[in-house]
Amino acid sequence: MTGANKGIGLEIARGLAQHGCAVLVSSRDPSRGEEAVAALSAEGGEFHHVRLDVTDESSIAEAARWIDDRFGRLDILVNNAGITDSPVSGPPSETDVAAMRTVYETNVFGVVAVTNAMLPLLRRSPAGRIVNVSSRLASISGHAAPDSTMPAFLAYGSSKSALNAITVQYAKELRQTAIKINAVEPGHCATDLNGHRGARTPAQGAKVAVDLALVGEDGPTAGYFDENGPLPW
Repeated sequence: MTGANKGIGLEIARGLAQHGCAVLVSSRDPSRGEEAVAALSAEGGEFHHVRLDVTDESSIAEAARWIDDRFGRLDILVNNAGITDSPVSGPPSETDVAAMRTVYETNVFGVVAVTNAMLPLLRRSPAGRIVNVSSRLASISGHAAPDSTMPAFLAYGSSKSALNAITVQYAKELRQTAIKINAVEPGHCATDLNGHRGARTPAQGAKVAVDLALVGEDGPTAGYFDENGPLPW
């Protein structure tokens, strides 16, 4: 899984291991990744660090080769790595376009690059699962409601809207396979992304991702969920 060395990603890794999964903890910074693996391993479970920068195609290809050589397949891909351009919401007209491009490189293009690289490995799994970590700010209908109080965050929010659209497109392509793909909304969790101002813990936010990563054959695909069920697009 991407972005797994801290916050919600770390808790998703912990949750998957508690269900018996061997978890590949990826991070851009090898030292932080190894520290996360050491901390998680001390609690029990099987963890491996994989260096992966979702904005670097050579890094992605190297990670895919390592997984292929070591395991021969991938059962679960969690696209969790994400960034924002600002911790403070502002009007769309004041959005810095260069900063927005940077957000999209990680939150949108990075997801496509990683998913495409890992799909051959996921196709070898008897029940491949892809979980894209989205946000409530992705909901277009939520923003469009006349009484909406959702903050703008144009770069981050629209990147997650794009992520939801990407989720549906992959699900359409993979519908006749054993692979299921869904987007999840972890809630406003206290993480580095928001300066730890969220009301929920990363562990609480991780639960929906773990549940969708382990969903059975009769489970959903092409969905957008929080812990209470489907969300409006």
